[in-house]
Amino acid sequence: MPDHASDRIDLAGLQDVLDGPWAKVRNAHREHLDERFLPVYGETGDQARERITRLLGELPAELGMASAFPAEYGGSSDVGGSIIASEMLAQVDLSLMVKAGVQWGLFGGAVAALGTRRHHEAYLRDIVSGEIFGCFAMTETGHGSDVQQLRTTCTYDPQTQTFDLHTPHEAARKDYIGNAARDGRMAVVFAQLITNGERHGVHAWLVPIRDEQGNPMPGVSIGDAGAKAGLLGVDNGRLTFDHVRVPRDMLLDRYGQVAEDGTYSSPIENDSRRFFTMLGTLVRGRVSVGGAASAATKSALTIAVRYGDIRRQFGTPDAEREVLLNDYLAHQRKLLPALATTYALHFAQTELVAALSEVQGGDGPVDDHRQRELESRAAGLKAAQTWHATRTIQTCREACGGAGYLAENRLPSLKADTDVFTTFEGDNTVLLQLVAKGLLTGYRDEFGSLDGWGRASFVAEQVREMVLERTAARSLIERLIGAVPGRDEEVAVTDRGWQLKAFEDRERHLLDGAVRRLRGGAATKKDRPFDIFNDVQDHVLTVAAAHIDRITLEAFVAGIEDAADPTVRELLSRVCDLYALSVIEANKGWFLEHGRLTPARAKAVTGVVNALLKELRPHMRTLVDGFAIPDPWLHAAILREEPDRQEAMAADDEQTRAAAA
Repeated sequence: MPDHASDRIDLAGLQDVLDGPWAKVRNAHREHLDERFLPVYGETGDQARERITRLLGELPAELGMASAFPAEYGGSSDVGGSIIASEMLAQVDLSLMVKAGVQWGLFGGAVAALGTRRHHEAYLRDIVSGEIFGCFAMTETGHGSDVQQLRTTCTYDPQTQTFDLHTPHEAARKDYIGNAARDGRMAVVFAQLITNGERHGVHAWLVPIRDEQGNPMPGVSIGDAGAKAGLLGVDNGRLTFDHVRVPRDMLLDRYGQVAEDGTYSSPIENDSRRFFTMLGTLVRGRVSVGGAASAATKSALTIAVRYGDIRRQFGTPDAEREVLLNDYLAHQRKLLPALATTYALHFAQTELVAALSEVQGGDGPVDDHRQRELESRAAGLKAAQTWHATRTIQTCREACGGAGYLAENRLPSLKADTDVFTTFEGDNTVLLQLVAKGLLTGYRDEFGSLDGWGRASFVAEQVREMVLERTAARSLIERLIGAVPGRDEEVAVTDRGWQLKAFEDRERHLLDGAVRRLRGGAATKKDRPFDIFNDVQDHVLTVAAAHIDRITLEAFVAGIEDAADPTVRELLSRVCDLYALSVIEANKGWFLEHGRLTPARAKAVTGVVNALLKELRPHMRTLVDGFAIPDPWLHAAILREEPDRQEAMAADDEQTRAAAA
């Protein structure tokens, strides 16, 4: 693609491809979210909390994340639209996005997914309207990711027909709970259900935590989680329960019912399967967090790329002007591969949202296999997106030098606000283990818990051959791979089929190796089931990462097909090349160790990456402009100064030329 091609790129066409099926939702937010909704730099925590709570109530009815609820309760039954809304809110203010996510995604979503008609009729309208602010009280001080082992108990008493909700010790305290410290009136509380002396695993109850005057309810203790690195507008708090009486009908009993006499019943007999089915219905929150992290990454890259097009540094002997930051190869190495990965993850997220909307947006029964596949993909992409956000926002901060450290230029708050996303809605390392578990067990219900990994029978009998789940454009991808000649040396590294095959081969080889190691461990450590898995934990995490790399590349390839304009398609194709080859370059050691690349071909990959950076340099601004982030939303002083800087630099160049003459 020649340098002057940037003038011919149809920016509107690029935006159309990126906006995707929910373009109307994106445009509605761009049109209606004005400067009132932007962050206020330098405010205190109390000021931020007051502002965000007020703004949440001022969100126009057609915006925000409440669209997932049925129309009869004030939504529009648009599950996918609610995820896109969270992405748009994240580009305006991440505290506003998280606050909205707690209210409508977690709290309201749990009532909708785990409750029954009577709960919906009694509470959903007020939750959607914001009349009832609520919390999602799952995480405990001593148990975060291991939800199945929560220590809070809820014991049924047939005499009073109430549950006794109790925090047995300090480690069972509900911690980091959004909306708890200030605004929450009710909470969906997760605890171990006990009735007639028998435990039935984790269930959820709708529990009032404050009265109309805002005072804690009897037996409920509420504390503030304290100062945080970011998300100042979110009132994270702590909840403990001292034998709180909860009426029987406040059990969210879609998946488990308790009769008046204490008899327990459930449509799902297996405790572990029931637990993971319940959690699976709440996958929307995880998808939202991943999308929000990517949205913040887009904002950071837009600021850094635009700044790099006006900031000059150092001169050259043969030129009168100092060099733009974006013209340095080192700067391109910082920003362009990150930008390519952001594009790739965007298409993977679009595909995930479409799958979520299809699986959970209908009225019919949910296909169990598709639901498990959705959960696995959501877990893996959330990990990839949030880790990428953490790395890339830091890179953008450095790329802007001292200006990037100033609060007025947005990057410090983007960095602070997204940092918790790597552990929010599931610790990333644990999520990758869930992805690997799915690959190794074929989503078998009896291995819903990570405990199943340690069983010798798991290793000996349940591991099956890898079956690739194509994410999109199956026939296209298979055709591209099938067209690759037998000898790699004869194929250009920019051949799409070769790239797809390399990603697939890496995942397959890693998975096969993990299976062999697990089986070997089972043969020698039958009496040490924990060690069987723990000894290969690093390996299975690498398997999961390779799997996410593959489905991300395949989603990018499928996304290119949606570009009608040939120049947009060509630009996206080059960005896809950069993403694929950057991943291969980053994992060059593995490809060399396993004979997938010769030393000469490995050097060729680096050479092609550098060539792609030069080719894409003229399109850096176009690529970030394709995200269509309104200028006010970027909220960065260095960008408001763009025209003045350009004029000043032009004058400086004129003075330099005059002096030289």
